[in-house]
Amino acid sequence: MSNNAVCHHCLSEIREGSEIREVIDGVEYRFCCHGCQGVYHILHESGLEDFYKKRTDWRPGPPPELITEPDTFRKFIREEDGFLSLEVHLGGIRCASCIWLIERYLKGLDGIEDVRVNFATHRAVVRWDPEKIGLEQVINAFQSIGYPPAPALRSDLQKSLGREKRDLLIRFGTSAFFSMQLMLYTVALYAGYFQGIEETYRRVFQFIAWGLATPVVFYGGAPFLRSTVRGLKNRSINMDFLIFTGSFSAYAYSVAMIFTGGEVFFDTSAMIITLILLGRFLESSARERAGEALSRLITLQPDEARVVEGGERRMLPVSAIKEGTLVEVLPGERIPLDGEVVEGGSDVDEAVLTGESVPVGKSIGDEVFAGTMNIDGRLLFRVTRKEGETALSGIIKTVEEAQFRKAPIQRLADRVVGWFVPAVFLISASAFIYWYFNNGKLSVAVMNSVAVLVVACPCALGLATPLAILIGSSNASTRGILIKGGDVLETLVRADLILFDKTGTLTKGMPVVEGVYPEVSKEEILRYAASLERNSEHPIGSAVTEAYRGELFEVTEFSAVPGRGVKGRVEERVIMAGNLRFMKESSLTPSTEIMERYREVTERGKTVFFVAVEGEVIGMIILSDSLKEDARSTVNEIKRAGLRPVIVTGDNERVAREMASVLQVDDYYSEVSPVEKAGIVRDFRKSGSRGVIMIGDGINDTPALIEADVGITMGSATDIAMESADVVVIRDKLSLIPELLALSRRTFRVIKENLFWAFSYNIVAIPLAVTGLLHPIVSALSMAVSSLVVVGNSLRLRR
Repeated sequence: MSNNAVCHHCLSEIREGSEIREVIDGVEYRFCCHGCQGVYHILHESGLEDFYKKRTDWRPGPPPELITEPDTFRKFIREEDGFLSLEVHLGGIRCASCIWLIERYLKGLDGIEDVRVNFATHRAVVRWDPEKIGLEQVINAFQSIGYPPAPALRSDLQKSLGREKRDLLIRFGTSAFFSMQLMLYTVALYAGYFQGIEETYRRVFQFIAWGLATPVVFYGGAPFLRSTVRGLKNRSINMDFLIFTGSFSAYAYSVAMIFTGGEVFFDTSAMIITLILLGRFLESSARERAGEALSRLITLQPDEARVVEGGERRMLPVSAIKEGTLVEVLPGERIPLDGEVVEGGSDVDEAVLTGESVPVGKSIGDEVFAGTMNIDGRLLFRVTRKEGETALSGIIKTVEEAQFRKAPIQRLADRVVGWFVPAVFLISASAFIYWYFNNGKLSVAVMNSVAVLVVACPCALGLATPLAILIGSSNASTRGILIKGGDVLETLVRADLILFDKTGTLTKGMPVVEGVYPEVSKEEILRYAASLERNSEHPIGSAVTEAYRGELFEVTEFSAVPGRGVKGRVEERVIMAGNLRFMKESSLTPSTEIMERYREVTERGKTVFFVAVEGEVIGMIILSDSLKEDARSTVNEIKRAGLRPVIVTGDNERVAREMASVLQVDDYYSEVSPVEKAGIVRDFRKSGSRGVIMIGDGINDTPALIEADVGITMGSATDIAMESADVVVIRDKLSLIPELLALSRRTFRVIKENLFWAFSYNIVAIPLAVTGLLHPIVSALSMAVSSLVVVGNSLRLRR
């Protein structure tokens, strides 16, 4: 064994002759390095030396050497009510005393409003006043006491959720396996109770049942046990307390009965744990899916960008790029930051921000946005907003805030657990006292008190809501509706307001040819346009070629001008097709009649492009995003169901007004950004609405989908919108929305019936158990029957 000294701070062994010695207040201290010596001085001067007395399970070793630049954290800072907050992952945490030290030390600094550290995840949230203390001082405060911070990345959270899900799956699988084996022996014991069984076999079967139930109760039920212990320490009780106590009571009673010759009820203790674990596993899966949506939003922004300096190009991290930097983006690449085009031109797919399917032409002077896709041209732009300040970052922050504010809806069963659990135990204890002092037999008193606990087992109560939701959700999935949350159906029932995004939700999201002007030249105009556009990949080109089915011209010298149109040569004649800007730049002026018609249709929100032959504009093609066939009927049914429809769109006021008029909707909002959409939803919720439903299909709708009480996306939606929503209508049929509302009402009605039965059963059965009229085995059978009633009632939803 070594006789070397150890460091006073980190307890590392110090080689002889290499220690740093210092006398402080008449006492000599030894340190392994100047870092530990410096940390000790901080603690000593701050009056926090109790840390050394409180620490337990400390693993010797110096704090990890991780020096982090404060700029690394800036994009993760949030501002609220004049304060800044930051979530970090801390290194160097060894035991619970570390949490005590961190919180005490940082709260003692002027300007720090609050610090909360999670020992299980090693994550800390710190909130400070920027007028009193800066980011660098906050970061240095962590580092100075040996706990270097790092940004709390979402990937860490996803890993944590994944671990939780795997743990629940293993516990459920193990519990289900042992429970199935247990039921084989339980059936034999039940049959022996009523028909007789040899004592030897009965004892063997009971011991086997004991062995099979033990891993279910203590391994499968470990999360419930831990939660129960924490609740008791905090003087609070929850459903976990009821679940574990009911299970363990049946288990403990059964163990006692093995040695006293009574009947055992190990099946009851095991099945409670197994069924509840299944529900917890499904809930964990839902939380993991919710986290994936935000992760996908974050990955839309590239990590690197091609910076142009002095004619040279080099790749730099996006986080290092400042405003004013020139960035080049080639076809097929995502734009890394917001900026203004200074050179080049291209069509850009901005669906991630606007939800609009038609690419937007970009040229010198136009704005481009981070996360959008450059389609067919080279763009050189000057950065106007750095990382963390882009429009995409605004969407991400709004999604994070909406998820944070969105409190889970309390289940109906949980609303009464606060009084139900202590009431059951009070009744059970009273039954024990009564029978013990009036009958004099301990076995009778124990049997009747346990009968109360077993008969009041929360199986029916626990199954009442989730089973109905599971069957209702499964029924919905057969119709092309995916319901992600257990509370969604309940929330749909009380909702009184439904907001529709326009493009891709009420409309098909793809342009179609609505008409040609002048009508007499329709065949000629369409033929020329389709001949040119068949070489284009633009959605407008696809719409034109779809509208004309005749024989096409051979086109030579074809070229596309991004954001303008196309041109080519047909039989030695120059043909052009494009927007008004393209015509004017080519020194072509449409006739007065064509321009009058142009102003008329654009006033109604239509898209127009012109066709010119040999320098003369011969006409124009009118396109629109057509209404879905079932949009009108869906809106009408929603009105009849008592909900108020509202249209929310990023399109201009003319388009929104036209759509509202066609669908006979009184309220609409136009020209709203993704963040503003979420704000509109938030305002409706604050104004006293019983429930707000949002229906959208694009990433731009994601903040509003999460902010709403229920977010619904259609089958044509982006992956991120689908993952962020509570409901996904896979078949892309609006007519399924009224069906969803009807199904939610039926499901909620069944839930209330189940809960009525579960509580009524307890109200009747518990007094019978108290009076000694129910043997524990009859109580267990009654409990099983009560669960079967709930199951049978819920199965009605499958019709």
